Amino acid sequence: MPDGFAVIADAYWLFLAENNLTEPLTTLLDSLDTEQLSNLNEIGHDCRMLVRAATLPAKLTEMILHDYTKLGGTAVAVRSSATAEDLPTASFAGQHDSFLNVVGEDAVLKATQNCYVSLFNNRAIKYRIDNGFRHMDVALSVGT
Repeated sequence: MPDGFAVIADAYWLFLAENNLTEPLTTLLDSLDTEQLSNLNEIGHDCRMLVRAATLPAKLTEMILHDYTKLGGTAVAVRSSATAEDLPTASFAGQHDSFLNVVGEDAVLKATQNCYVSLFNNRAIKYRIDNGFRHMDVALSVGT
């Protein structure tokens, strides 16, 4: 089995908390037109900008870099995995971004954060609406 590590969903909750993102994301998503999706592009964009502008908590950065260093700086895949994936009635597979051939500490950190960003891509937002998931109840883990 290949080496790797996981950034668990609790790290995502820490990321949201330390960047005070829960309230602004909730406010944005509550303003979404869930019937016609007339403002999906705008709301999705604004959510992604909030998450992209945030910073990974120091504790999380330290753990990611510690585990990545153990892999010897090799190229890795950085893959998203939502907490609501592979349910009997819904599968989030393919809704969130994954990144291949990621090399270097900065690139691994950026790819991890971009996985978090992808939780708010338009496709994932619409999928949660279509399947009755509350946006802020779904977390994301990242496998590297």
